[in-house]
Amino acid sequence: MHIFVTGGAGYIGSICSESLIDHGHTVTIFDNLTEGHRAALDPRAKFVQGDLNLRDDIFPALAAAKPDAVMHFAANALVGESMTNPSKYYRNNVGGGINLLDAMIEAGVKKFIFSSTCATYGVPEKIPMDERLPQKPINPYGHSKLIFEQILQWYDKIHGLVHTNLRYFNAAGASVRFGEDHRIETHLIPNVLKVALGQKEKVEIYGDKYATPDGTCVRDYIHILDLAEAHMLALGRTTSASYNLGSGEGFSVRQVIDIARKVSGAAIPVIVQPPRVGDPPRLVASSHKITSELGWRPKHPRLQPIIESAWAWHKAHPHGYGD
Repeated sequence: MHIFVTGGAGYIGSICSESLIDHGHTVTIFDNLTEGHRAALDPRAKFVQGDLNLRDDIFPALAAAKPDAVMHFAANALVGESMTNPSKYYRNNVGGGINLLDAMIEAGVKKFIFSSTCATYGVPEKIPMDERLPQKPINPYGHSKLIFEQILQWYDKIHGLVHTNLRYFNAAGASVRFGEDHRIETHLIPNVLKVALGQKEKVEIYGDKYATPDGTCVRDYIHILDLAEAHMLALGRTTSASYNLGSGEGFSVRQVIDIARKVSGAAIPVIVQPPRVGDPPRLVASSHKITSELGWRPKHPRLQPIIESAWAWHKAHPHGYGD
């Protein structure tokens, strides 16, 4: 198939593009490079630089590509920033997304894979989290993703746009070629590895008095290559659906740090900071639905191989993509 990938110069989009091409698909990447990196573009893909907020950019790009499906990764994704600048998140994650959908309808493209998030659930009522949980986001980032999921329902009813919402938990790890390099890094694993590389003095732990085994927050980590596999399986759907994507196992902040110490051989000192407002103690996925309906099973469910792949990439690219 020919897949049009928005945000294909970013962390998840670059590795999903790589996996698509490795599995015989043709890829056109559309990215404005404000958060992504030119060096993260798979050279086998066609690249179109443009902005989803500009209809004069996305409409001709999609019409020229004539893809079979769209995978939409382009979004702003910093929870803290969304609490101080909600306008940016609604304009880009909702407004830009609507422009993309309108361009698809005009071009006759009817298959859409959406990079959503477990942040649409907010603080979960139960663990593990399945798709039947009420969606009650507690920040504008999660709310912007939920709004867009709701918009997709109407585009399906009105235009027949078949969509799959993939609600990620914590994407982590790397392929051999591509890895995680955010201009503002908020994710735990790359920040831990920056300490192991000597680029930061300490890892900050936000709160150690939670009702968890060691007092630190517990999260579900999914290998980026398993995430990519789920996107390719979703291409086969003929009706719309939503799926949670996680390993089904939770690891605390201290467990992540301990495994990173083992993998890197570095001491990785820590400092405990006050807890962040709105951080749920535990977020762990139930991926039973996608397993039973699409046959998806993580090939890298254990945390140590995930961190090993990230460490290998960061050692090879200590300054990320260098732009």
